[in-house]
Amino acid sequence: MKALLTPSLAAVLALCATLSAPAAHADVRVSANIGMVFDNRYHHDHYYPAPGYVAPYVPHGAVVVGAGPGRYWFHGGVWYQPWGPRYRVVLPPVGLVIPLLPPSYVTVTIGGLPYYYANGVYYRAVPEGYIVAAPPPEATTAAQVQPAPPPPPPKADPIIYPRNGQSNEQLENDRRECNRWATTQPNAQADASVFNRAVEACMDGRGYTMK
Repeated sequence: MKALLTPSLAAVLALCATLSAPAAHADVRVSANIGMVFDNRYHHDHYYPAPGYVAPYVPHGAVVVGAGPGRYWFHGGVWYQPWGPRYRVVLPPVGLVIPLLPPSYVTVTIGGLPYYYANGVYYRAVPEGYIVAAPPPEATTAAQVQPAPPPPPPKADPIIYPRNGQSNEQLENDRRECNRWATTQPNAQADASVFNRAVEACMDGRGYTMK
């Protein structure tokens, strides 16, 4: 005995079939969030990938710190930890030691002691290099005594237009690859405008227009 489709059920099935069918020349527009934040404490005034940002792999030249499950990668003031097959931006635990300070840092004296600050992390000098230190209790007060100018208003996320009928999946793959490539460009970790220009140039080369 054949089951009869009610008009409403038939309409739902037809709609599902329409949505699952690929569109050959769909106008795909995706808002791309590159995950950069502006750190203006102590007039530091630098951009960094936000904690939680997941990258396909760490930038070339990253320093490995620690071992086993406590292993981290450090590059340009940014800390990474394995996240499945990728790497997530994190804040490091207190006690890790790096051989050199990040390229951009601020020297501050808090409670009579010198600290080196970059990207939300405080460092102290030790014989082996520089150790990640707990934020000093006076850090909040010190930051208020030295107010930083407000960050520039955030730029709206760009809209990506495929010029060659690329699918959503292809667009996302190309965007991830361009974001990864952009992080390897000189000064991209410290200047969001450099990062954004690199992403736009890469996407243009792959057949996209960003506005």
